[in-house]
Amino acid sequence: RVFPVFWITQIISKLLQYLFHILQHHFREIVLYASLCRKLLQLLFRETLTFDDVLLVPAESRVLPSETNLSTQLTRKIRLSTPLVSAAMDTVTEAAMAISMAQEGGLGVIHKNMSPEEQALEVKKVKKSESGMIRDPITVSPDRPVREALKLMSTYKISGVPVTKDGQPHGPLVGIVTNRDVRFLEDRNIPVAQLMTSENLVTAREGTTHEDAKKLLHKHRIEKLLVVDGKNNLVGLITIKDIEKTRKYPNSCKDQYGRLLVGAAIGVSPEGMERAAALVEAGVDVLFIDSAHGHSQGVMELVKKVKKAFPVEVVAGNVATAEGARMLIGAGADSVKVGIGPGSICTTRVIAGVGVPQLTAILDCAEAAAKEGVPVIGDG
Repeated sequence: RVFPVFWITQIISKLLQYLFHILQHHFREIVLYASLCRKLLQLLFRETLTFDDVLLVPAESRVLPSETNLSTQLTRKIRLSTPLVSAAMDTVTEAAMAISMAQEGGLGVIHKNMSPEEQALEVKKVKKSESGMIRDPITVSPDRPVREALKLMSTYKISGVPVTKDGQPHGPLVGIVTNRDVRFLEDRNIPVAQLMTSENLVTAREGTTHEDAKKLLHKHRIEKLLVVDGKNNLVGLITIKDIEKTRKYPNSCKDQYGRLLVGAAIGVSPEGMERAAALVEAGVDVLFIDSAHGHSQGVMELVKKVKKAFPVEVVAGNVATAEGARMLIGAGADSVKVGIGPGSICTTRVIAGVGVPQLTAILDCAEAAAKEGVPVIGDG
């Protein structure tokens, strides 16, 4: 039987009214649902790649290895000569590794599996290991026992300590004590004043160039040149080792004072800001806010707090999507670390089933970050 035309038009009219009602009252929900469906389809049918999936096609080249320049931006303000950063792992990076990385043009990131005080000490070791002129030298007062001077030399791996009247880095200079002064010493409890060299001290005025410093060091056959101001207050220290290292490591990464660059990791924990404060005071150049899942409220809030409290560059991560990168950049990150589970020993993808193939993750995050002028780091 054929339905009468009247009933057919009534059914169509009711259906149209119902659809109009849905669109009128649930438009936002429909748009959101459509957007989610689109994203789901993109994820299901989008081709994603990791580094093992691609090869570079060789082509003609007229560039010699000696003509290449691999320097790159680590953060908005920090540039590396070599685009390599060592992991903030307790089996990888402490002061020794960080020094070697910076000397070769990269950066070492001191791990956080230690107390804030211990981590800050590792940062100080790097900052004091090499300098155009050491502007805050390790010093000792003349009334302190020799054993304290020896402990300072051992801790910072230095061969001598300037002696100031009050023991402060910029106090009145009264002498210097070196390994040669204490080599055959038996009683280490005697005061530094009894062993230090205090007469005929070789000093240089503030502003002395490296060339003039080398001439003075050679003329007097000494390894350390004390730099003083017009009132004989200690200003800094120039060593022959630092001058030699400048020649040996021409690509080393240094700050404006000629000290090696160093990074350090902090985590999203109650002590995060306390650790950050200790590291900044020690002279750290960049803080790495380190998390297995950087696309989170805790990481975003910590980035905001650190950037507001300290004048230091911040790298945040890890993320694997453009949305994650945009969130961290919006919070103030100066660089974004990309990669969830791509490392050869990382089990995140196996255990948690979470991650994005690394080449695709880097491409997505880099595209989002480039719009804000922020570099990304491929981690793992």
